[in-house]
Amino acid sequence: MTDMSSMNRETKKKHLRSRVITPNRPPAPDPQESSEEIVEKAERRVRHRRLILLLVLLVLITVISIAYYWYQRRYQYKEATVGWERRYERDEAGFVQYQSFLDNLIRYSKDGASYIDANGKDVWVQPYEIRDPIIAVNGGYAAIADRQGNHIYIFDKNGLLGTATTVLPVMKITISAKGLVSAILEGPTTSHIYYYTKEGVEMSIWLTGFLNGEIGYPLDISLSPDGKILMGSFTYLKGGRLKNRVAFYNFSEVGKNVPDRFVGGFHEMYDESMIPKVCYLDNIYSVAFADSSISFYSSLDVMSPVLLKQIPVEEEIRTVFYGGQYAGIIVDNQSGQEDYRLDLYSAEGNHIFSRDFSYEYEHVDIDGDNIFLYNEDSCRIYNRFGNLKYEGAFDFPVSSIRGGDLPNEIIAAGPQAVKEIKLH
Repeated sequence: MTDMSSMNRETKKKHLRSRVITPNRPPAPDPQESSEEIVEKAERRVRHRRLILLLVLLVLITVISIAYYWYQRRYQYKEATVGWERRYERDEAGFVQYQSFLDNLIRYSKDGASYIDANGKDVWVQPYEIRDPIIAVNGGYAAIADRQGNHIYIFDKNGLLGTATTVLPVMKITISAKGLVSAILEGPTTSHIYYYTKEGVEMSIWLTGFLNGEIGYPLDISLSPDGKILMGSFTYLKGGRLKNRVAFYNFSEVGKNVPDRFVGGFHEMYDESMIPKVCYLDNIYSVAFADSSISFYSSLDVMSPVLLKQIPVEEEIRTVFYGGQYAGIIVDNQSGQEDYRLDLYSAEGNHIFSRDFSYEYEHVDIDGDNIFLYNEDSCRIYNRFGNLKYEGAFDFPVSSIRGGDLPNEIIAAGPQAVKEIKLH
């Protein structure tokens, strides 16, 4: 074979290779394109790939969220196991109570109080001696008072902040999310409402119980989380008849501009009804529980609260409960085969659900989106859609239940023990 024929053969091979189309090979750059155009096309391809990837991720997140939503709404737990457990010796003369606080519970009795964290450990322990403890919690602050006594203990997550000594016996207390405490003090002829700082110092602001010239007796009070508005239920005599009203007082700087800081009163819709419980759900919305109705109020305008809705209740109200953005009642069921009916409402007064049941409960608490009905031996848990999430018994006496860190966890507490219970 000559050198010439070998060269011809190699030339033909190169020619054939140049005509072969290789899959996925990027097209050769156009010699007429500038380097800027080449870079711009490459960037467009990268952006296009990223957009497709983002859309795929959004679809996956949406599908997972919908699946989780329906799982939480419909799935019912069947079993329970203990995560952690804290045991106590029962030495408080039979009186031990719990109150939800921050990420777990305050345990309080006649002899003292302690804050238990999410792992069942004591964050702080505060001894005291009081005869009849009552508690109020709002955000990161708590107050414990001696009913018919003269002391109020104020706490935050680190322990005791201050102690208020009252001039008259304490009847009820409320606390704001900033630590401001308000208390109903019982006088010889009428009751007074006093204010205390979180350090326990008495403030100059207080109410005598007079409403537009009428002597009013406060049944219940509630401070807004920011401490600017006080909502109260008052009874008073008019024309020889006992009346009831809901009143609002503004204790911010602008409240100084109105007589007695009184910014709103509602009485005609209650007629002769009694209003044993009022509460603020947040800085705007509040609710008043009467014996024949539920009223929802808005303080969006702090100088002029308004009634959003009043919902009449024909049945006898057995229990009221509230928490977060919800308020509800349990009534005797006059229709159907079940003994009771649970009605849940939003903070604006919109009806969320009603559920008939025949469970013999002693307590009702709401934590997050879960409603806990329970007695000493067992519990039922409903979600905000009215679906039963869990029903089971306890192996120890229980006096308080709240939600845990995860949706399938609850904290059950009683005089003898506190347990984290995982639902499966």
